[in-house]
Amino acid sequence: MKTAIIYGITGQDGFYLTQELLRHNYHIIGVTRRSSTNNTTRLTPFLTNKNLELVEGDVTDCFSIANLINKYRPDEIYNLAAQSHVATSFSQPSLTWDITAGGCLNILEAIRNIKPNTKFYQASSSEMFGKNYSERIETIHDSDIYTIKIKYQNEDTAMMPQSPYAIAKLAAHHLVRNYRDSYGIFACSGILFNHESPMRGEKFVTRKITKWIGGLHAILKQCEHIQFCDDYILCGDTKYPKLRLGNLEAKRDWGHAADYCRAMYLMLQHDSPDDYIVSTQETHSVKKFLELSFKIANLGDYSNFIIIDPAFYRPAEVDYLLGDSTKARKILSWSPRYDFNSLVEEMVEYDINEAEKTRFGITQVSAR
Repeated sequence: MKTAIIYGITGQDGFYLTQELLRHNYHIIGVTRRSSTNNTTRLTPFLTNKNLELVEGDVTDCFSIANLINKYRPDEIYNLAAQSHVATSFSQPSLTWDITAGGCLNILEAIRNIKPNTKFYQASSSEMFGKNYSERIETIHDSDIYTIKIKYQNEDTAMMPQSPYAIAKLAAHHLVRNYRDSYGIFACSGILFNHESPMRGEKFVTRKITKWIGGLHAILKQCEHIQFCDDYILCGDTKYPKLRLGNLEAKRDWGHAADYCRAMYLMLQHDSPDDYIVSTQETHSVKKFLELSFKIANLGDYSNFIIIDPAFYRPAEVDYLLGDSTKARKILSWSPRYDFNSLVEEMVEYDINEAEKTRFGITQVSAR
């Protein structure tokens, strides 16, 4: 039985990677930061599994990392730990750097000094590309023959990060390459484009939208008529805040976290280490995600329900991301099982069902 340590196990990707590795009969050491509140809620379905062991630790503590590697002698380490909210990285840049860049360095150094044959996975990010992209010309054979320009990002696209989060991720990405080349460590980076699921944190725009829709859906089941006020929706005596969003025109390559965590596993099973783009090869705007979410929930036009709030614009915006994952598809035999519509449908239906079960939507769902 292989042993894997997962840093960042309590997050969205930790949930799906745990699911994937348990499917392959791993002994999993899940590292959690000490907290006065329960931060393992996502892992509830796995907590009774004898192959999962949760321990306290932190990627910013090099001694903690060394102790865990000494104790468990892992075959693989997956580093999913990060301060991963882009907007927060502008207000907390030092913390973002210490966790996201420093944490990766701490793990690599511990592997080098204690167990050099441990395989290592680093969660890199499409945010590292920033505003930059590559271009190619494709010829379309239709009723007429014409050419179109395709913009994309692949492993060879130059990186131009636009946030403290992306800069820290890029530093970690280069550290992986450096330790692989310098010390022969089996270290891989997965350059993951945006990936979502019902397990996504509620600060991220996709889950913010679907969670808010779940709350609205619960309200609408209790009254026949609603009124639109400046900042809220009035339903009887219930005031429900309108959904506040930023740039609706930003385009992202959105996939499902379950698909992307399967790619993580495949990278460490390959014969040689390398870095891979993981993406759906499609891009959709925030507006498209919003429109489809409202359509699935049978809410009609979204325009009266939202407020465009400048507070949610980034100081430096990333307008367009579309990943070319040809390398991962060819070498790892990986491809996504979810498409955009099925991803959005799963998220909307999950949050509607949760609001129905718990009645969170009426009193506790925040539009901010």
